[in-house]
Amino acid sequence: MSRTIAVCNQKGGVGKTTTAINLGAALAGLGAKVLLVDLDPQANATGGLGLDKKNLPGSIYETLLNGVSLEQVTLPTKISNLQIVPSHISLSGAELELVPSEGRNERLKQALGSSRGAHDFVLIDCPPSLGLLTVNAMTAADSILIPLQCEYYALEGLSQLLTTIRMVKESLNPSLAIEGIVLTMADFRTKLTSDVIAEVRRFFGSQVYEVVVPRSIRLGEAPSHGMPISEYDPTSSGAKAYQLLAQKIKEVNDARNQRFRQGDSGPDTGRDPAAERGACEGAAQGDPGEPVSAPKEPR
Repeated sequence: MSRTIAVCNQKGGVGKTTTAINLGAALAGLGAKVLLVDLDPQANATGGLGLDKKNLPGSIYETLLNGVSLEQVTLPTKISNLQIVPSHISLSGAELELVPSEGRNERLKQALGSSRGAHDFVLIDCPPSLGLLTVNAMTAADSILIPLQCEYYALEGLSQLLTTIRMVKESLNPSLAIEGIVLTMADFRTKLTSDVIAEVRRFFGSQVYEVVVPRSIRLGEAPSHGMPISEYDPTSSGAKAYQLLAQKIKEVNDARNQRFRQGDSGPDTGRDPAAERGACEGAAQGDPGEPVSAPKEPR
């Protein structure tokens, strides 16, 4: 079964696009067929995989607004098994254009429906907001992967994201789950990073992946060369982190598919649903809008 995962956090600069690109490439490297949908008007995932953002035959904009099939705007990348639906700056006005449209929340879900079986994973790189494009992604997705940076205000605004996930689950996508939380931009030389990791794990428990993505110059350089880190510097710490993350996600998905083939209709998240609900509710009630405990003067 194909798995559609929306990579989402309304805060910018948290490693969202970096995670979408490099997780997609790492999953492809494991033999999975991956489609990356760039739903961010900034089109950073598109450029980060070496495509010319100003010279595209089509983009996700045409699919959402004009009904062009996803197959018509899907492009290959330099990475075997990894395809992309590119974005374009025209997408920046899409939310206003979609408002009067019928079924405006389900445009992406409908577009993905015809090609869902062609890929093992569909990753959606969401914009850094909780607008109509992100709601489309959540409505189309099986689960949400939340990149969370190891910074002082790591949990700021996260309650709003959890509220949006809950609202979409209640009204548009009852099966929507949290795939997991991946900690990014970790600088292990500082006490701040350790404090943030401990605080996030306290809020979310088993929903937080063990692998932590380090702050890395090489990760920052890779997009300017149009490459994922697995191609730019496969021996780097960033490449190794995303490789481990991909292995875990694929392992969980393989186990889920095995249960499905055996006729098990239980929870499809691969995780403990009770723990998931408790973590989400605890985080919301604990007010993650406040900064995590950390030194006032981080080293």
